[in-house]
Amino acid sequence: MSHILLDSNSFGLLDLGIGDASLTAILGYAVVFFGLALLMLVLLISGSVFKAKAKKAAAATPSAPIPAPAVQVKPAPGSAGEVKLFDVPDKEAAMIMAIVADNLQKPLNELRFISIKEVK
Repeated sequence: MSHILLDSNSFGLLDLGIGDASLTAILGYAVVFFGLALLMLVLLISGSVFKAKAKKAAAATPSAPIPAPAVQVKPAPGSAGEVKLFDVPDKEAAMIMAIVADNLQKPLNELRFISIKEVK
């Protein structure tokens, strides 16, 4: 195996002194800082444009919508009223009511459930 001796200039690298290296680093930091400042300026301008559009859209819509009249909901025929659910999804409450009705051998509309609460 032969060893080839290469110096740093053969790869296009330059020998920089401490002054040149410092100047290169400072210019690099300045370019990055300028890019970040430019990005911040673009974000501020776009944010103010979107805020102005939102304010314009809010001014165009009526401020107070007319409330709909309250509708009295009558329970379905044969139901026993409302059930209060505490931390129980509707699907699980329906399954519980169906299981209880099946175990009691009674139709669901003859049973009255006041509330269903999950025991933790």
